[in-house]
Amino acid sequence: MSIELNIGLVLPDVLGTYGDDGNALVLRQRARLRGWKAEIHRINLGDAVPESLDLYTVGGGEDTAQILAAEHLLNNPGLSRAAQAQRPIFAVCAGLQVLGESFRASGRVVDGLGLIDATTTPLAERAIGEVATTPTGAGFTAELTEPLTGFENHLGATILGSSAQPLGTIERGTGNSDEAATFELPDGKVQRHGEGAVQGSVIATYMHGPCLARNPQLADLLLAKATGQALSDLEPLDLPAVDTLRAERLRG
Repeated sequence: MSIELNIGLVLPDVLGTYGDDGNALVLRQRARLRGWKAEIHRINLGDAVPESLDLYTVGGGEDTAQILAAEHLLNNPGLSRAAQAQRPIFAVCAGLQVLGESFRASGRVVDGLGLIDATTTPLAERAIGEVATTPTGAGFTAELTEPLTGFENHLGATILGSSAQPLGTIERGTGNSDEAATFELPDGKVQRHGEGAVQGSVIATYMHGPCLARNPQLADLLLAKATGQALSDLEPLDLPAVDTLRAERLRG
């Protein structure tokens, strides 16, 4: 099957502080290893945001960068239109907050895009360290079965509303908030600490790493969604070095 994949790297000039550009590189490489044609399209501050790309990644940054990103993406609604068209969007840290309803930055409340039913206020103490979670299987992520791992470095306490569900339940680390927030999983079980968010075609997380380098199944899920396939239909990749690194990170 001949596949062409166009990946949007959203605002890497302001949301590229923590190496999250690597998520787009991982997606491109895993696509090319399967024989697909895959290209990354950099969408910088001041550029119009195309709504017709196959897949989008959004990274992390500081307060000023977040504010610039939110203003730009509100004034250039291509990413919001892509979400309405159910095109996969993967957002990390500041990206999660910018796609929410609102967040606090530079001492004020800033409007987000509203693609995630979430509000973010400051944590009492910055969350820094390794994170491990069990995927919830919510919505777009129903096919995920493997634990998720990453490195968190954030001061945001993100509370999800009823339209969003966590990407994972916390096994190690802080996650969305240092306060318990009850939510219901797809199987009806109630949990109290979550990490990330899933709503519609948007998957968001606080996990750096880059996240998709550390979580190949999540990367492949995004590729499958972008190409209209089931995750199980993707050709497996034999990458022992990736498997070894992942096992080391999961051991903590």
